Amino acid sequence: MSNLLSAFRLAKLPAATDLFRAEVKAFLQSSFEPGPPDIRARSWMGFNAAFSQKLAARGWVGVTLPAAYGGASLDAFSRFVLVEELLAAGAPVSAHWIADRQSGPLILKFGSEAQRQFYLPKICAAEAFFCIGMSEPNAGSDLASVGTRATRCAGGWRLNGRKIWTTNAQHCHYMIALVRTSGEPQDRQSGLSQFIVELSLPGVTVRPIHDLTGDAHFSEVFFDDVLLADDALVGQEGSGWAQVNAELAFERSGPERIYSSIVLLDHWIDCLRHAPDAAVHAATIGRFATHLATLRHMSIAVTSKLVNGESPVVEAALVKDIGTEFEQSIPAVLEAAIAMNPDAPVDADLYRALAYVSQISPTYSLRGGTREILRGMIARGLGLR
Repeated sequence: MSNLLSAFRLAKLPAATDLFRAEVKAFLQSSFEPGPPDIRARSWMGFNAAFSQKLAARGWVGVTLPAAYGGASLDAFSRFVLVEELLAAGAPVSAHWIADRQSGPLILKFGSEAQRQFYLPKICAAEAFFCIGMSEPNAGSDLASVGTRATRCAGGWRLNGRKIWTTNAQHCHYMIALVRTSGEPQDRQSGLSQFIVELSLPGVTVRPIHDLTGDAHFSEVFFDDVLLADDALVGQEGSGWAQVNAELAFERSGPERIYSSIVLLDHWIDCLRHAPDAAVHAATIGRFATHLATLRHMSIAVTSKLVNGESPVVEAALVKDIGTEFEQSIPAVLEAAIAMNPDAPVDADLYRALAYVSQISPTYSLRGGTREILRGMIARGLGLR
């Protein structure tokens, strides 16, 4: 246990990030028109290509990618600050989010030079949006049992199967899909590879899935004899499992795993500034603040490992699991706080934001790896299984 816990040594954001944070705040004040809190609460689920292109014009999409490929050559600490400010403001970042966070770094690390030259400048210009093809209808949370298959054929690969819970597939240009290139699902991690799939290709069908909130950011994607060129393969054939685990370290470690409900919390606190019973909730606010401060330090510690070139898979899983509990606790506690005084008027914006977050928050413990899978990884990291 001590080995895993010692990974969370206190790490601080470099002093240089203070200037960058001020620059980001100034940009948001001049270029982002805040909407009502129920819209801003969507933030990294809010798709707005025009806003992503504004960020790209400042060099803030693909910020950690090298300048040679159109990136800003900044480190993961700078990206942490950028993400933190965007989420706190409730900016709609979903369009470029996946490509910036993981698809770009994955292509940089494992892709060919031709792939880097083609895709990375488009990502940094917010001209190419990516989605993730991992989950499948019959695989549940067991990613190693995926059955979507790519088979070698004349001219490249023939792809058949389907993916589900694919965020923004209906809006994206590309998917990086984890598929089987050899063996059977019972072979588990062996025989898995990753491919870049252009979603406009013949044989690709995208069907949006509406959730309880009325949004349709999830999709089911079908592949029916989709012909992929040889250069669609990312990295080495059969290396998909190692590659996808490196990708998940990026997905699970950032501020988005602790700030999903932050707009709601901020608006509730603003409402309390004018409420006669505000003092009743002081202890609750204090608990949220201390919980968030601890999670933030843990997330920064994981970010420091990424800066050092490490792949903190287990540490990121721990932050994601605890962070999800924090994010889900906010709407639950606020509902109870409001119910304490049923005769008191409720701010209409607060009510709508709380309704949205309450409905969407059950997905927090599904996306990026279910709670059960993450805890299994953590248990292995602790040497308990």
